[in-house]
Amino acid sequence: MSIHNQVRDNLQTIEQSMRDLALWQAAPPEPEAFASTEPFYVDRMQAEEWLQWVFLPRMYALLEAYAPLPTQFAVTPYLELALKDREPNCLPLLLVVQSLDNMLYKAP
Repeated sequence: MSIHNQVRDNLQTIEQSMRDLALWQAAPPEPEAFASTEPFYVDRMQAEEWLQWVFLPRMYALLEAYAPLPTQFAVTPYLELALKDREPNCLPLLLVVQSLDNMLYKAP
């Protein structure tokens, strides 16, 4: 299976995990939230909002464009910190995000 297909499967698993944990939102944040210049939009979005409304769409866009995938990045440490109060419940989500981090870090 190609790295692009593996990443797509992982992104779908992240989405399903968010739904299972009731972190998936039906409506996006206000448009002003997308104007952030901070990493992970920490000044304007919750971690799960950033994951759903920024990270996942950007990753899907890269896949659709057959663009090079990012390498040597890590989303998990941010999510671990941001979700620490809910960590036992969010462990399935953190594990699948860690899998994506590992997958892309190793991508050529």
